[in-house]
Amino acid sequence: NSYRYQQDLKNVTKIRELLTELPGFCREYFLALESRKSTNTRKNYAYDLLTFFHFLQETNPYFKGKEIRSIKISDMDLLTPIDIEEYLSYLQYYVKDGKEYTNSPEGKARKLSSLRSFYDYFLKKDQLKTNPARQVDVPKIKEHNIIRLEPQEVVKLLDQVESGENLTKKQLESHQKTRLRDVAILTLLLGTGIRVSECV
Repeated sequence: NSYRYQQDLKNVTKIRELLTELPGFCREYFLALESRKSTNTRKNYAYDLLTFFHFLQETNPYFKGKEIRSIKISDMDLLTPIDIEEYLSYLQYYVKDGKEYTNSPEGKARKLSSLRSFYDYFLKKDQLKTNPARQVDVPKIKEHNIIRLEPQEVVKLLDQVESGENLTKKQLESHQKTRLRDVAILTLLLGTGIRVSECV
């Protein structure tokens, strides 16, 4: 709980920092997200939206050179599905503050999802008339084969962790203290398939 609490505090601090760079109307959107999304998801949405507004500032004729903070909610209705497709193309590769960024189809899909959610919120509140992000197809994501350990490999792995064979004297001292914990962690991960961050 303490780890999770600390991570939440860090995320909330970062969200507040990012909100100072985003247009003022974004604050309302992030307040609405508080009860529905984790702090990590909200932080990612804030990064995604900031990337989108930087894209507009750099490439869109209407927004070019405009201060991001000065953009009004009504300006968002000027965008079309073509603008969103150009944004997805931009995400393939761009440079910001001298650093290069690339996005996989998964990354593009997540950023499009953030944008759709953003537009949906203001559409629902009757502050926008359109959601051009909904008119753009989600990038195709390749299916990844899940690589699983064979039953005998699982047994071998757990036996190795439990026995501590082939460890140095120093490693064995540490092993005696953490053996039960290590077996419990591995059994949990292998048995449920949860993420390492969820296990932590």
